[in-house]
Amino acid sequence: MTAFNFAYNPMKKILTALLFIFVFAPCVYAIEEEIKLEENPDSDFVQSVTGQTKEEFEQKLQADKDTFLSNLKSAPQDVLKLQIERTDVPSQLLKKQLMMKFDRGPLESFHTWVALQGNITTRMNENSDTDTKYNMALINIIFDGKFRGGKEGFRLMLDPTPTHAHGFLQQLVQDAYIETNRIPHHNVLLGNSRPGVGYEGAQSPYTLPFVARSQISRNLANVRKFGLRVRGDYSLVDYDFGGYSSDTFFREFFPGFEFDGWVNVKPLGKTDGKWGKVVAGGGIVAGKRHSLDYFMTGAALSYEYKKFWARAEYANSDGSNGGSGPTTNRAEGFYATAAYHLTKKIELLARFDEFNPDKTKDRNNQREYTAGVNYYLKGQALKLIFNYVYCENDAKPDSHKFIVGTQIVL
Repeated sequence: MTAFNFAYNPMKKILTALLFIFVFAPCVYAIEEEIKLEENPDSDFVQSVTGQTKEEFEQKLQADKDTFLSNLKSAPQDVLKLQIERTDVPSQLLKKQLMMKFDRGPLESFHTWVALQGNITTRMNENSDTDTKYNMALINIIFDGKFRGGKEGFRLMLDPTPTHAHGFLQQLVQDAYIETNRIPHHNVLLGNSRPGVGYEGAQSPYTLPFVARSQISRNLANVRKFGLRVRGDYSLVDYDFGGYSSDTFFREFFPGFEFDGWVNVKPLGKTDGKWGKVVAGGGIVAGKRHSLDYFMTGAALSYEYKKFWARAEYANSDGSNGGSGPTTNRAEGFYATAAYHLTKKIELLARFDEFNPDKTKDRNNQREYTAGVNYYLKGQALKLIFNYVYCENDAKPDSHKFIVGTQIVL
């Protein structure tokens, strides 16, 4: 038995408990209430359970059923009429239809939604050898809940995307946390989440500008960890601090401690966008995983004005524990992206991206030059993507990639 054998890992029991609490507990509660009402149909019992008379409860139940059926029938027309202009936040096609609200019980609302990403990639090397593959890049099933009062909530995100990098159950549970917003301007989160490492490394996969994250983001960040996290958001500054287990993908219980901290300064935060939006940020990741000590620093600068936005980010690591796995390598990378909205639906993008996975080796840089077009049919809920990537490598042959992708968020 090894430390990586999930079948004998104590985290399996934790995952099972989380699945029950987040998914099945609300359903069990509702079923129990229905059974009680069916077994005790008298008016006094109905009023004691629901706070309504039997007639009021039956009318409300029938109204809820009618509303659900009406929303279901009108869904195709609602999607066609749906207008989503913002592309900087996630959006869903069927949010109204898949949102459940409760008049009683511990839950105020429960929202289930699904995100899908797929692409066809044609790769061509210097010898004109061509390889075309279809990739189901992402399958996410998300359960969002708000408790009574709206100050506390939870999220469970399942990811059954086919992968060879991790075991199915290790990959399956991604986000699994509870959170509270009781402190003004703050969000406190406990559970498994994507730490705020860098700008793009912590960005939602449903708002990424290109098919793939930058090299520093996908190698040094883009991984979820279990811990306590505090996020603050003010007009001139926001921050994200967290203490985590250095485990990733539920391989081990607690192989060490990790601290992640990031601070953004927003000098134009009180100008109502008159001169655009400037965000300058920086942070560190410091941790220990068994005998591996790692430390990473990063900085980012972004500017948005009307239809234009640009971003640059740098990261340097002395060992890391990110998406490419724990390593003692000293790595360094930088990217710069510029984008312009020709219309509300069509966006043009370009990115320069350079990464050195091991600075102790000569001629080891990897550069990617990417040009892209995003067509937002329904904001981020339904979009088409085209990327051309020229990969220039010091240590291996150069190549070209043509990628056509799509994103659907229900």
